[in-house]
Amino acid sequence: MFPDDGVNSWNTVMLLYESAIKKFRTKVEILNDEFQQVHQYNPIEYIKTRVKTPESIVKKLKKHGYDISIPNMIEYCNDIAGVRIVCSFTSDIYQIAEMIGRQADVTVISIKDYIKNPKASGYKSYHMLVTIPIYLSDKTVDTKVEIQIRTIGMDFWASLEHKIYYKFEGNAPDYISRDLRECSEIVSMMDTKMLQLNDAIMQTKHQEEEKLKAQRRHKNNWKENI
Repeated sequence: MFPDDGVNSWNTVMLLYESAIKKFRTKVEILNDEFQQVHQYNPIEYIKTRVKTPESIVKKLKKHGYDISIPNMIEYCNDIAGVRIVCSFTSDIYQIAEMIGRQADVTVISIKDYIKNPKASGYKSYHMLVTIPIYLSDKTVDTKVEIQIRTIGMDFWASLEHKIYYKFEGNAPDYISRDLRECSEIVSMMDTKMLQLNDAIMQTKHQEEEKLKAQRRHKNNWKENI
């Protein structure tokens, strides 16, 4: 399917992308563990990873008018190594993106915020294209990874849209496209409401903790005055 380009052989290139997935997943899991330790809260619900199949790579190159070659694959296919990070709340998305961007060995190439600027279909997600260094025995290769960060609701909606897209080969009836956009708005309202509820719970918890601290101080002062 792909011609052998010597050093950039298919197996070597795919090893790079698979290694990038492993390295990046470990990096994100460590960040999540640290967040849990510091804040007693996990911002990440789950992580999905995948490496694009040869068939999908060929299809994408043909779609954009590029010759089928490994150099073109490396240059023009930015989503061969994909990581999807699914969060509970929209506020988590931006915290995670910021933590990723601060990593010393991660270079952010581009950001697309489809949450603040949704696609016409109603699709919402936060995309980052980054490179991370993969250390081989004789060289270091900066390898692209596409990151998608979204809430559970956004992920559910995107999964449904993906199924419909393939069912109708990208030409879904107008009423289905319209209903999908309406569902996207419902998901957004749900995400907003759930975030408000979580903030209210956290605020109540904080107030209760402060009340207990005040009671302990009062009790200690009473004992000292006896």
